[in-house]
Amino acid sequence: MSWHIVIAGGGFGGFHAARTLEKTLAPQAARVTLVTDTNFMLYTPLLPGAAAGTLEPRHVVVPLREELRRTDLRLGRVVGADPSRNVISVSSPETDSVEELTYDQLIVALGSVSRTLPVPGLAEHAVGFKSLPEAIALRNRLLRTFEIAERMTDPAERAAWLTYVFVGAGYAGLEGLAELQDFAADVIGLYPRCATSGIRFILVEAQERVMPEIPAPLADFSMRELRSRGIDIRTSTTLDAVTATTATLSGGEVVPTRTVVWTAGVRPQPVIAKLGLPTDTGGRIEVDRTMRVAGTDNVWAIGDAAAVPDPAQKLQRPTPPTAQHAIRQGRLVARNVAATLGTGKVRPFTFKTKGVFVDMGRGRAVASTMGLRWRGAPAWWLARTYHLAMMPGTKRKLRLLVDWNVGLVFGRDTSELGQLGHPEGLASADSNPASPSTGPVEGLAGPDPAVPAGSV
Repeated sequence: MSWHIVIAGGGFGGFHAARTLEKTLAPQAARVTLVTDTNFMLYTPLLPGAAAGTLEPRHVVVPLREELRRTDLRLGRVVGADPSRNVISVSSPETDSVEELTYDQLIVALGSVSRTLPVPGLAEHAVGFKSLPEAIALRNRLLRTFEIAERMTDPAERAAWLTYVFVGAGYAGLEGLAELQDFAADVIGLYPRCATSGIRFILVEAQERVMPEIPAPLADFSMRELRSRGIDIRTSTTLDAVTATTATLSGGEVVPTRTVVWTAGVRPQPVIAKLGLPTDTGGRIEVDRTMRVAGTDNVWAIGDAAAVPDPAQKLQRPTPPTAQHAIRQGRLVARNVAATLGTGKVRPFTFKTKGVFVDMGRGRAVASTMGLRWRGAPAWWLARTYHLAMMPGTKRKLRLLVDWNVGLVFGRDTSELGQLGHPEGLASADSNPASPSTGPVEGLAGPDPAVPAGSV
Protein backbone atom coordinates (compact mmCIF):
# COMPACT_ATOMS: atom_id res chain seq x y z
CA MET A 1 0.00 0.00 0.00
CA SER A 2 1.27 3.45 -0.92
CA TRP A 3 0.53 6.15 1.65
CA HIS A 4 -0.07 9.80 0.72
CA ILE A 5 1.76 12.31 2.93
CA VAL A 6 0.87 15.98 2.45
CA ILE A 7 3.12 18.76 3.77
CA ALA A 8 1.50 22.21 4.00
CA GLY A 9 4.22 24.86 3.75
CA GLY A 10 7.59 25.02 2.02
CA GLY A 11 9.68 26.93 4.57
CA PHE A 12 12.45 25.49 6.72
CA GLY A 13 10.21 22.95 8.46
CA GLY A 14 8.30 21.77 5.39
CA PHE A 15 11.40 21.57 3.19
CA HIS A 16 13.42 19.51 5.67
CA ALA A 17 10.43 17.27 6.40
CA ALA A 18 10.09 16.47 2.69
CA ARG A 19 13.83 15.96 2.29
CA THR A 20 13.96 13.56 5.26
CA LEU A 21 10.92 11.60 4.05
CA GLU A 22 12.63 11.09 0.69
CA LYS A 23 15.62 9.58 2.50
CA THR A 24 13.59 7.55 5.01
CA LEU A 25 10.78 6.01 3.00
CA ALA A 26 11.07 3.94 -0.17
CA PRO A 27 9.39 5.46 -3.26
CA GLN A 28 6.85 2.66 -3.41
CA ALA A 29 5.97 3.04 0.27
CA ALA A 30 4.66 6.61 0.20
CA ARG A 31 3.90 9.54 -2.07
CA VAL A 32 4.83 12.97 -0.72
CA THR A 33 3.09 16.18 -1.82
CA LEU A 34 4.40 19.58 -0.75
CA VAL A 35 1.91 22.46 -0.98
CA THR A 36 3.47 25.93 -1.09
CA ASP A 37 2.73 29.31 -2.67
CA THR A 38 6.28 29.72 -4.05
CA ASN A 39 8.65 27.24 -5.69
CA PHE A 40 11.55 28.11 -3.39
CA MET A 41 12.51 28.09 0.27
CA LEU A 42 13.73 31.44 1.57
CA TYR A 43 16.83 31.18 3.78
CA THR A 44 15.61 33.97 6.07
CA PRO A 45 18.80 34.51 8.15
CA LEU A 46 20.48 35.77 4.96
CA LEU A 47 17.65 38.17 4.10
CA PRO A 48 19.48 41.24 5.54
CA GLY A 49 22.45 40.45 3.29
CA ALA A 50 20.18 40.41 0.22
CA ALA A 51 18.65 43.74 1.26
CA ALA A 52 22.05 45.34 1.81
CA GLY A 53 23.63 44.20 -1.44
CA THR A 54 26.02 41.69 0.12
CA LEU A 55 24.24 38.78 -1.57
CA GLU A 56 22.47 38.32 -4.87
CA PRO A 57 18.75 37.88 -3.96
CA ARG A 58 18.47 34.64 -5.96
CA HIS A 59 21.26 33.14 -3.87
CA VAL A 60 19.35 33.33 -0.57
CA VAL A 61 16.60 31.01 -1.84
CA VAL A 62 16.60 27.26 -2.46
CA PRO A 63 14.65 26.06 -5.54
CA LEU A 64 12.45 23.26 -4.25
CA ARG A 65 12.38 21.24 -7.46
CA GLU A 66 16.18 21.12 -7.54
CA GLU A 67 16.51 19.75 -4.01
CA LEU A 68 13.36 17.59 -3.72
CA ARG A 69 13.53 15.06 -6.54
CA ARG A 70 10.79 12.65 -5.40
CA THR A 71 8.34 15.12 -3.89
CA ASP A 72 5.28 16.27 -5.83
CA LEU A 73 5.39 20.08 -5.64
CA ARG A 74 1.94 21.67 -5.71
CA LEU A 75 1.92 25.46 -6.08
CA GLY A 76 -1.05 26.90 -4.26
CA ARG A 77 -2.26 28.44 -1.04
CA VAL A 78 -3.81 26.42 1.76
CA VAL A 79 -7.20 27.99 2.55
CA GLY A 80 -8.79 25.40 4.85
CA ALA A 81 -9.00 21.78 5.98
CA ASP A 82 -11.37 19.15 7.30
CA PRO A 83 -9.48 16.72 9.58
CA SER A 84 -12.59 14.55 9.96
CA ARG A 85 -12.42 13.76 6.21
CA ASN A 86 -8.60 13.87 5.94
CA VAL A 87 -8.61 16.67 3.34
CA ILE A 88 -7.03 20.10 2.96
CA SER A 89 -8.30 22.80 0.60
CA VAL A 90 -5.80 24.43 -1.76
CA SER A 91 -6.44 27.53 -3.84
CA SER A 92 -4.87 27.62 -7.33
CA PRO A 93 -2.80 30.79 -7.98
CA GLU A 94 -3.91 30.96 -11.63
CA THR A 95 -7.65 30.39 -11.47
CA ASP A 96 -8.56 30.97 -7.79
CA SER A 97 -10.34 27.61 -7.90
CA VAL A 98 -10.19 25.51 -4.72
CA GLU A 99 -9.15 21.86 -4.84
CA GLU A 100 -9.35 19.30 -2.05
CA LEU A 101 -6.31 17.08 -1.43
CA THR A 102 -6.85 13.82 0.46
CA TYR A 103 -4.07 12.70 2.80
CA ASP A 104 -3.17 9.76 5.00
CA GLN A 105 -0.70 11.85 7.01
CA LEU A 106 -0.62 15.66 7.17
CA ILE A 107 2.28 17.86 8.32
CA VAL A 108 1.36 21.52 8.89
CA ALA A 109 4.37 23.80 8.46
CA LEU A 110 2.73 27.03 7.34
CA GLY A 111 5.04 29.36 9.24
CA SER A 112 4.19 32.87 10.32
CA VAL A 113 3.51 36.42 9.17
CA SER A 114 4.49 39.78 10.62
CA ARG A 115 2.65 40.60 13.83
CA THR A 116 1.07 44.04 13.58
CA LEU A 117 -0.56 46.21 16.23
CA PRO A 118 -3.40 48.73 15.92
CA VAL A 119 -1.03 51.66 15.50
CA PRO A 120 -2.66 54.49 13.49
CA GLY A 121 -1.15 54.66 10.01
CA LEU A 122 1.05 51.55 10.44
CA ALA A 123 -0.56 49.45 7.71
CA GLU A 124 -0.70 52.37 5.27
CA HIS A 125 2.79 53.85 5.69
CA ALA A 126 5.21 51.32 7.24
CA VAL A 127 7.04 48.52 5.42
CA GLY A 128 7.79 45.00 6.65
CA PHE A 129 11.01 43.00 6.60
CA LYS A 130 10.08 39.32 6.46
CA SER A 131 9.92 38.34 2.79
CA LEU A 132 12.32 38.67 -0.13
CA PRO A 133 10.14 41.25 -1.94
CA GLU A 134 10.04 43.36 1.24
CA ALA A 135 13.81 43.18 1.64
CA ILE A 136 14.49 44.26 -1.95
CA ALA A 137 11.82 46.97 -1.73
CA LEU A 138 13.53 48.32 1.39
CA ARG A 139 16.90 48.45 -0.39
CA ASN A 140 15.28 50.25 -3.35
CA ARG A 141 13.53 52.63 -0.98
CA LEU A 142 16.79 53.57 0.75
CA LEU A 143 18.51 54.29 -2.56
CA ARG A 144 15.53 56.27 -3.86
CA THR A 145 15.43 58.41 -0.72
CA PHE A 146 19.12 59.16 -1.28
CA GLU A 147 18.34 60.23 -4.86
CA ILE A 148 15.49 62.49 -3.71
CA ALA A 149 17.44 64.00 -0.81
CA GLU A 150 20.42 64.76 -3.04
CA ARG A 151 18.30 67.16 -5.12
CA MET A 152 17.05 69.14 -2.12
CA THR A 153 18.43 72.45 -0.91
CA ASP A 154 16.42 72.60 2.34
CA PRO A 155 18.51 70.83 5.05
CA ALA A 156 15.43 70.03 7.16
CA GLU A 157 13.63 68.36 4.25
CA ARG A 158 16.77 66.45 3.31
CA ALA A 159 17.21 65.25 6.89
CA ALA A 160 13.66 63.87 6.94
CA TRP A 161 14.30 61.81 3.81
CA LEU A 162 17.55 60.51 5.32
CA THR A 163 15.95 59.37 8.61
CA TYR A 164 15.03 55.67 8.95
CA VAL A 165 13.03 54.28 11.87
CA PHE A 166 13.13 50.55 12.65
CA VAL A 167 10.56 49.24 15.14
CA GLY A 168 11.44 45.99 16.93
CA ALA A 169 14.90 44.94 18.14
CA GLY A 170 14.72 41.19 17.72
CA TYR A 171 16.75 39.27 15.14
CA ALA A 172 15.04 40.78 12.10
CA GLY A 173 15.06 44.36 13.33
CA LEU A 174 18.59 44.50 14.65
CA GLU A 175 20.24 42.57 11.82
CA GLY A 176 18.20 44.36 9.16
CA LEU A 177 19.00 47.80 10.56
CA ALA A 178 22.69 46.98 11.03
CA GLU A 179 23.09 45.70 7.45
CA LEU A 180 21.12 48.60 5.93
CA GLN A 181 23.12 51.14 7.93
CA ASP A 182 26.35 49.47 6.83
CA PHE A 183 25.12 49.61 3.22
CA ALA A 184 24.10 53.26 3.55
CA ALA A 185 27.50 54.17 5.01
CA ASP A 186 29.16 52.48 2.01
CA VAL A 187 27.17 54.32 -0.68
CA ILE A 188 26.60 57.76 0.85
CA GLY A 189 29.90 58.99 -0.54
CA LEU A 190 28.27 58.91 -3.98
CA TYR A 191 25.80 61.58 -2.81
CA PRO A 192 27.72 64.74 -1.77
CA ARG A 193 24.76 66.62 -0.27
CA CYS A 194 23.58 63.56 1.64
CA ALA A 195 27.11 62.97 2.92
CA THR A 196 27.19 66.54 4.24
CA SER A 197 23.86 66.15 6.03
CA GLY A 198 24.48 62.60 7.23
CA ILE A 199 21.99 59.78 7.76
CA ARG A 200 20.01 58.92 10.88
CA PHE A 201 18.89 55.46 11.95
CA ILE A 202 16.60 55.02 14.96
CA LEU A 203 15.87 51.62 16.55
CA VAL A 204 12.71 51.52 18.68
CA GLU A 205 12.14 48.65 21.13
CA ALA A 206 9.28 48.29 23.61
CA GLN A 207 11.27 46.11 26.02
CA GLU A 208 14.08 47.24 28.32
CA ARG A 209 16.85 45.84 26.11
CA VAL A 210 17.46 44.67 22.58
CA MET A 211 17.66 41.02 21.54
CA PRO A 212 15.92 39.28 24.47
CA GLU A 213 16.76 35.96 22.74
CA ILE A 214 20.49 36.24 23.53
CA PRO A 215 22.46 36.62 26.80
CA ALA A 216 22.39 40.13 28.26
CA PRO A 217 26.18 40.74 27.90
CA LEU A 218 25.98 40.02 24.16
CA ALA A 219 22.92 42.24 23.83
CA ASP A 220 24.78 45.02 25.61
CA PHE A 221 27.73 44.58 23.24
CA SER A 222 25.34 44.80 20.30
CA MET A 223 23.95 48.08 21.63
CA ARG A 224 27.42 49.53 22.12
CA GLU A 225 28.44 48.48 18.61
CA LEU A 226 25.37 50.06 17.03
CA ARG A 227 25.64 53.24 19.06
CA SER A 228 29.30 53.58 18.09
CA ARG A 229 28.06 53.72 14.49
CA GLY A 230 25.71 56.59 15.30
CA ILE A 231 22.52 54.54 15.55
CA ASP A 232 19.98 55.97 18.01
CA ILE A 233 18.55 53.13 20.14
CA ARG A 234 15.33 53.80 22.09
CA THR A 235 14.44 51.01 24.54
CA SER A 236 11.22 51.01 26.60
CA THR A 237 9.73 53.01 23.74
CA THR A 238 6.80 52.28 21.44
CA LEU A 239 5.53 53.57 18.13
CA ASP A 240 2.27 55.47 18.63
CA ALA A 241 1.43 56.65 15.11
CA VAL A 242 2.76 56.79 11.54
CA THR A 243 2.01 59.20 8.73
CA ALA A 244 3.54 59.61 5.29
CA THR A 245 6.03 62.12 6.71
CA THR A 246 6.37 61.37 10.46
CA ALA A 247 6.66 58.70 13.15
CA THR A 248 5.30 59.50 16.61
CA LEU A 249 7.02 57.74 19.51
CA SER A 250 5.74 57.19 23.05
CA GLY A 251 6.22 60.36 25.04
CA GLY A 252 4.98 62.45 22.15
CA GLU A 253 8.20 62.87 20.16
CA VAL A 254 7.46 63.35 16.45
CA VAL A 255 10.27 62.19 14.15
CA PRO A 256 10.21 63.54 10.58
CA THR A 257 10.87 60.51 8.36
CA ARG A 258 9.80 58.91 5.10
CA THR A 259 10.75 55.35 6.09
CA VAL A 260 9.34 53.29 8.98
CA VAL A 261 10.27 49.59 9.04
CA TRP A 262 8.12 47.27 11.18
CA THR A 263 9.88 44.15 12.55
CA ALA A 264 8.09 43.76 15.88
CA GLY A 265 7.53 40.01 16.03
CA VAL A 266 5.55 37.36 14.15
CA ARG A 267 2.27 35.49 14.50
CA PRO A 268 1.03 32.23 12.95
CA GLN A 269 -0.45 32.33 9.48
CA PRO A 270 -4.12 33.43 9.74
CA VAL A 271 -5.27 30.31 7.85
CA ILE A 272 -4.24 28.22 10.88
CA ALA A 273 -7.56 29.22 12.48
CA LYS A 274 -9.42 27.66 9.51
CA LEU A 275 -7.87 24.19 9.65
CA GLY A 276 -10.17 22.78 12.31
CA LEU A 277 -7.24 22.08 14.66
CA PRO A 278 -6.88 23.06 18.34
CA THR A 279 -4.80 26.21 18.97
CA ASP A 280 -3.34 27.90 22.03
CA THR A 281 -3.90 31.51 23.12
CA GLY A 282 -1.19 32.66 20.72
CA GLY A 283 -2.84 31.03 17.72
CA ARG A 284 -0.29 28.21 17.38
CA ILE A 285 -1.48 24.62 16.89
CA GLU A 286 -1.43 22.52 20.05
CA VAL A 287 0.86 19.50 19.75
CA ASP A 288 2.52 17.00 22.06
CA ARG A 289 6.27 16.41 22.36
CA THR A 290 6.27 14.24 19.23
CA MET A 291 4.61 17.15 17.32
CA ARG A 292 1.38 15.20 16.80
CA VAL A 293 -1.65 17.49 16.95
CA ALA A 294 -3.79 17.06 20.04
CA GLY A 295 -6.81 14.83 19.44
CA THR A 296 -5.60 13.42 16.13
CA ASP A 297 -3.56 10.40 15.06
CA ASN A 298 -2.45 11.49 11.57
CA VAL A 299 -1.92 15.28 11.75
CA TRP A 300 1.37 16.89 12.80
CA ALA A 301 2.48 20.51 13.14
CA ILE A 302 5.91 22.14 13.31
CA GLY A 303 7.73 25.45 13.12
CA ASP A 304 6.18 28.85 13.81
CA ALA A 305 2.69 27.38 13.29
CA ALA A 306 2.97 24.92 16.20
CA ALA A 307 3.29 25.21 19.98
CA VAL A 308 5.95 22.51 20.31
CA PRO A 309 6.97 22.18 24.01
CA ASP A 310 10.48 23.59 24.42
CA PRO A 311 12.91 21.26 26.27
CA ALA A 312 15.06 24.28 27.11
CA GLN A 313 12.10 25.78 29.04
CA LYS A 314 11.19 22.57 30.89
CA LEU A 315 8.32 22.06 28.41
CA GLN A 316 6.44 25.02 29.91
CA ARG A 317 6.68 27.26 26.84
CA PRO A 318 6.63 26.69 23.07
CA THR A 319 9.89 26.61 21.15
CA PRO A 320 10.95 30.01 19.77
CA PRO A 321 10.16 30.79 16.11
CA THR A 322 13.71 30.30 14.80
CA ALA A 323 15.10 28.54 11.75
CA GLN A 324 17.21 26.12 13.76
CA HIS A 325 14.14 24.83 15.63
CA ALA A 326 12.06 24.52 12.44
CA ILE A 327 14.82 22.55 10.71
CA ARG A 328 15.16 20.03 13.56
CA GLN A 329 11.39 19.72 13.93
CA GLY A 330 11.03 19.09 10.19
CA ARG A 331 13.61 16.30 10.27
CA LEU A 332 12.14 14.66 13.37
CA VAL A 333 8.50 14.90 12.32
CA ALA A 334 9.39 13.16 9.06
CA ARG A 335 10.95 10.29 10.97
CA ASN A 336 7.94 10.17 13.30
CA VAL A 337 5.54 10.02 10.35
CA ALA A 338 7.66 7.22 8.86
CA ALA A 339 7.55 5.43 12.22
CA THR A 340 3.76 5.71 12.27
CA LEU A 341 3.76 3.99 8.88
CA GLY A 342 6.00 1.20 10.15
CA THR A 343 9.59 2.48 9.72
CA GLY A 344 11.38 3.37 12.96
CA LYS A 345 10.17 4.64 16.32
CA VAL A 346 8.23 7.77 17.28
CA ARG A 347 10.43 10.05 19.39
CA PRO A 348 9.88 13.31 21.29
CA PHE A 349 11.47 16.61 20.31
CA THR A 350 14.50 17.16 22.57
CA PHE A 351 16.57 19.76 20.69
CA LYS A 352 17.90 22.72 22.67
CA THR A 353 19.42 25.82 21.14
CA LYS A 354 23.09 25.22 20.46
CA GLY A 355 23.93 28.87 19.87
CA VAL A 356 22.85 32.20 18.44
CA PHE A 357 24.40 34.48 15.82
CA VAL A 358 23.64 38.15 15.27
CA ASP A 359 25.26 39.53 12.12
CA MET A 360 25.69 43.32 12.20
CA GLY A 361 27.46 43.93 8.92
CA ARG A 362 30.82 43.03 7.48
CA GLY A 363 33.30 42.03 10.16
CA ARG A 364 30.88 42.72 13.02
CA ALA A 365 28.70 40.24 14.88
CA VAL A 366 27.99 38.66 18.25
CA ALA A 367 27.53 34.95 18.89
CA SER A 368 27.01 32.44 21.65
CA THR A 369 27.93 28.79 20.96
CA MET A 370 27.91 25.97 23.50
CA GLY A 371 28.34 28.43 26.37
CA LEU A 372 31.14 30.40 24.67
CA ARG A 373 30.58 34.04 23.72
CA TRP A 374 32.10 35.65 20.65
CA ARG A 375 32.29 39.22 19.46
CA GLY A 376 33.50 41.14 16.45
CA ALA A 377 35.27 39.46 13.53
CA PRO A 378 35.45 35.93 15.09
CA ALA A 379 31.68 35.97 15.66
CA TRP A 380 31.12 37.26 12.12
CA TRP A 381 33.26 34.45 10.69
CA LEU A 382 31.39 31.88 12.79
CA ALA A 383 28.02 33.20 11.63
CA ARG A 384 28.96 32.97 7.97
CA THR A 385 30.47 29.52 8.43
CA TYR A 386 27.31 28.27 10.14
CA HIS A 387 25.00 29.63 7.44
CA LEU A 388 27.23 28.21 4.73
CA ALA A 389 27.05 24.79 6.38
CA MET A 390 23.25 24.93 6.77
CA MET A 391 22.48 26.15 3.24
CA PRO A 392 21.15 23.14 1.27
CA GLY A 393 22.94 22.15 -1.94
CA THR A 394 26.54 22.46 -3.05
CA LYS A 395 25.61 24.91 -5.81
CA ARG A 396 23.98 27.28 -3.33
CA LYS A 397 26.98 27.09 -0.99
CA LEU A 398 29.36 27.99 -3.81
CA ARG A 399 27.23 30.94 -4.83
CA LEU A 400 27.27 32.29 -1.29
CA LEU A 401 31.06 31.99 -1.18
CA VAL A 402 31.42 33.83 -4.50
CA ASP A 403 29.06 36.63 -3.43
CA TRP A 404 30.76 37.14 -0.08
CA ASN A 405 34.26 37.20 -1.55
CA VAL A 406 33.33 39.48 -4.45
CA GLY A 407 31.73 41.84 -1.94
CA LEU A 408 34.86 41.93 0.19
CA VAL A 409 36.99 42.91 -2.80
CA PHE A 410 34.69 45.16 -4.85
CA GLY A 411 32.10 46.40 -2.35
CA ARG A 412 28.34 46.44 -2.76
CA ASP A 413 26.26 47.10 -5.86
CA THR A 414 24.40 50.44 -5.69
CA SER A 415 21.80 49.96 -8.44
CA GLU A 416 18.20 50.78 -7.55
CA LEU A 417 16.01 48.27 -9.38
CA GLY A 418 12.55 49.19 -8.17
CA GLN A 419 10.88 48.26 -11.44
CA LEU A 420 12.62 44.90 -11.86
CA GLY A 421 9.96 42.39 -12.86
CA HIS A 422 7.29 45.11 -13.28
CA PRO A 423 7.53 46.43 -16.86
CA GLU A 424 5.10 49.13 -17.93
CA GLY A 425 3.96 47.24 -21.02
CA LEU A 426 4.25 47.89 -24.74
CA ALA A 427 1.38 50.37 -24.94
CA SER A 428 2.89 52.59 -22.25
CA ALA A 429 6.36 52.42 -23.75
CA ASP A 430 5.05 53.26 -27.22
CA SER A 431 3.24 56.35 -25.95
CA ASN A 432 6.46 57.84 -24.55
CA PRO A 433 9.40 56.02 -26.16
CA ALA A 434 12.01 58.53 -24.98
CA SER A 435 11.29 57.99 -21.30
CA PRO A 436 12.69 54.95 -19.50
CA SER A 437 10.57 53.09 -17.02
CA THR A 438 11.39 54.74 -13.70
CA GLY A 439 8.05 54.47 -11.89
CA PRO A 440 7.56 54.55 -8.15
CA VAL A 441 9.55 52.54 -5.70
CA GLU A 442 7.52 50.21 -3.52
CA GLY A 443 6.18 52.20 -0.59
CA LEU A 444 6.81 55.66 -2.08
CA ALA A 445 4.04 57.51 -3.82
CA GLY A 446 6.17 58.37 -6.85
CA PRO A 447 9.66 59.31 -7.92
CA ASP A 448 9.73 62.29 -5.59
CA PRO A 449 6.46 62.59 -3.65
CA ALA A 450 5.97 65.46 -1.25
CA VAL A 451 8.93 67.43 -2.65
CA PRO A 452 7.82 71.06 -2.32
CA ALA A 453 8.08 73.38 -5.29
CA GLY A 454 11.39 75.15 -5.41
CA SER A 455 13.16 72.59 -3.24
CA VAL A 456 15.02 70.98 -6.14
